[in-house]
Amino acid sequence: MGRGVTGRFRSRGVGRGFRRRSPPGGTGRGGCETGENPLWHPEEELLYWCDIPQGDLYAYDPAIEAHEPVYTDTDGRIGGFTIQDDGTLLLFGEAGTVERFDPADGRASTVVAPNPDRFGERFNDVIADPEGRVFCGVMPDVEAGLSGELYRLDPDGSFAFVRECVLPNGMGFAPDLDSFYFTDSGEGDPTCPGYVYRYAYDRATGAVSDPEVLVDASAFEGFPDGMTVDADGDVWSAFWNGHALRRFAPDGTHERTVRFGPRKVSSLTFGGRGYTEAYVTTAGGDDRATEGEGAGSLFRVDLGVRGHEAFRSRIET
Repeated sequence: MGRGVTGRFRSRGVGRGFRRRSPPGGTGRGGCETGENPLWHPEEELLYWCDIPQGDLYAYDPAIEAHEPVYTDTDGRIGGFTIQDDGTLLLFGEAGTVERFDPADGRASTVVAPNPDRFGERFNDVIADPEGRVFCGVMPDVEAGLSGELYRLDPDGSFAFVRECVLPNGMGFAPDLDSFYFTDSGEGDPTCPGYVYRYAYDRATGAVSDPEVLVDASAFEGFPDGMTVDADGDVWSAFWNGHALRRFAPDGTHERTVRFGPRKVSSLTFGGRGYTEAYVTTAGGDDRATEGEGAGSLFRVDLGVRGHEAFRSRIET
């Protein structure tokens, strides 16, 4: 369990604990060791993201250009999170642990207890599907010789195994909901350059099938990491160690590259009213000399395209 902070941004003014910053092209907070999982909360009009190794969850208010930490998992790391139907956040942590965090009172409660016999490592990227399930990656346990894995958490709190992989990362859905995208970053395996796969997706059951490679990252610098799908159906992939976001058409054609100062571009989402703003997380805030200007910062970028609201999880709590 951890500790939370209440009273965030309620006055829409800059109060104690807030900090303004304006690095080149950046907004929000700088210095995250591994900033990840940006997610826009439309009711609160806040952008949430986490610093995985520190177990910190942050909120950024674009109306006043201020941010603050809202929760710290003192027992471990936060790999990712979703927004529940009731507006609370579902935090995915260590060894299969899932917690419900209520931003209104800063409290967290256990939804799924840890199961280290089944989950040797922490969760990584997660995403809710249209029916409230959550697809969640589990990091590889290198010391134990265990590969990365992808699971699906169903509303009753049970996990269904989906597949093994090298390093599970970003996911998304095509606008018609016929396709599910999944990233295997491949980092750490010299035989795997990193891939984004497209699966046939069955909304009724949550099953995914018939995988095909949409993106083979061998032609690009870095590894595909977090991702999102815009309203036009194009896939945006953040490239870790690649200084870039890359846009791919639904047929996998590389259409555009957006360069960043930080080397480790980790993930992105669309937010703001109308979902016209892209929020991009980066890593390397512990070593900016080698990781690039603005490493560890949260960036707000106008990509000239529109996103859409994230699906909500509906896991029984």
